[in-house]
Amino acid sequence: MPPDAGRAAEQVARQSYGKLIAFLAARSRDVPAAEDALSEALASALRVWPERGVPDNPEAWLLVAARRNLMQAARHRTVAAKAQLTISLAFEEAEERMNEAGTAVFPDERLKLLFACTHPAIDSSVHTALMLQTILGIEARTIARAFVVSPEAMSQRLVRAKVKIRDAGIPFAVPPRPALSGRLAAVLSAIYAAYGLGWDGLDGEEEHHSLAGEAIWLGRALLAVLPDEPEAIGLLSLMLHCEARRSARRDSDGRYVPLDEQDTAAWNANMIAEADALLRKAGGFERFGPFQCQAAIQSVHAARRLSGKTDWQALATLYAALVMMKPTLGARVGQAAVIGRASSAAAGLERLDQLDARAVASYQPYWAVRAFLLAEAGDDTAADAYIAAIGLSDSPAVRDFLTGRLQKARQAISG
Repeated sequence: MPPDAGRAAEQVARQSYGKLIAFLAARSRDVPAAEDALSEALASALRVWPERGVPDNPEAWLLVAARRNLMQAARHRTVAAKAQLTISLAFEEAEERMNEAGTAVFPDERLKLLFACTHPAIDSSVHTALMLQTILGIEARTIARAFVVSPEAMSQRLVRAKVKIRDAGIPFAVPPRPALSGRLAAVLSAIYAAYGLGWDGLDGEEEHHSLAGEAIWLGRALLAVLPDEPEAIGLLSLMLHCEARRSARRDSDGRYVPLDEQDTAAWNANMIAEADALLRKAGGFERFGPFQCQAAIQSVHAARRLSGKTDWQALATLYAALVMMKPTLGARVGQAAVIGRASSAAAGLERLDQLDARAVASYQPYWAVRAFLLAEAGDDTAADAYIAAIGLSDSPAVRDFLTGRLQKARQAISG
């Protein structure tokens, strides 16, 4: 296969998968069928493009091919004539649009699909995983690793959820405002989880960087529909604050650099300014939530660009508020780390000791923070904690960084 054809297919699959699935599923009301149709279209592209050349608009080509596959599959099923006619007319209209000047002008329906994935009829435990696969094209085994379950179990959950969307007739639409409050939290969490996967998978993996960008796009799209929702504003501010530091997370040799040691000149000043402006806008609604609180935490870190120092006391106050609103394991470990800097290593360790031993046994951030605080306190068990943190890390760059810290801790003990 000519490399250009393979690259083009891979690129459009990565960049447009969710957009294509959302458009197909919103009209067919059948997520599994839409996925099958697009998968067949991609397989056809790999057969046809090497012979005929890559089309001027690969995304348009795939949509037309997937539409035809979906219609062919529908003809083999017992479907009411009226439903077939509705689907056929919708896709004929889509094909006509795609043929206009060879430009993809079909609407982006990902936000509607996102609300379908987080509908109350779907088990809340699968909301985020379902969004990650259907909208962002993440493989089940990758999602399973993030949720610490077997790939087989995750695949079964995802299949059941997609069938539920079809059989229950779950609408593909942003819900009316009275029903919105109960749905919004799940949507925000799903978007942030997607950004988290993109953020964590930084070690030279372009698709993860793209995933973070897709999550930010979803955040912007959600805010365009719901401009007066302070938590939606807070989520976008949070993601932009984190994204502003992306280039500073590794040095010129690719080594991991912790936040408080990063070169602030490498941070994106324009992105930070936008994030802070969003945070101020959210504050005007006087409804402070966990995403705004996390964005405020990142804003305090960003202020080091101007002040040259980190306000650890302010961070301690914000973490106290965050734990009060949403006492997740990550928030509580983060709070302990900040208390260790704002007060003393002993105070931070005391907070860590209050956590459930079973919950933290395989939680890498806990062991990394514990190791740092033990080393600060001069405790010779810091080495054991560093070893645990290294073993639980998926990132080679982070493992190398922690190994360096381990060596320093051992030197301090022996010296």
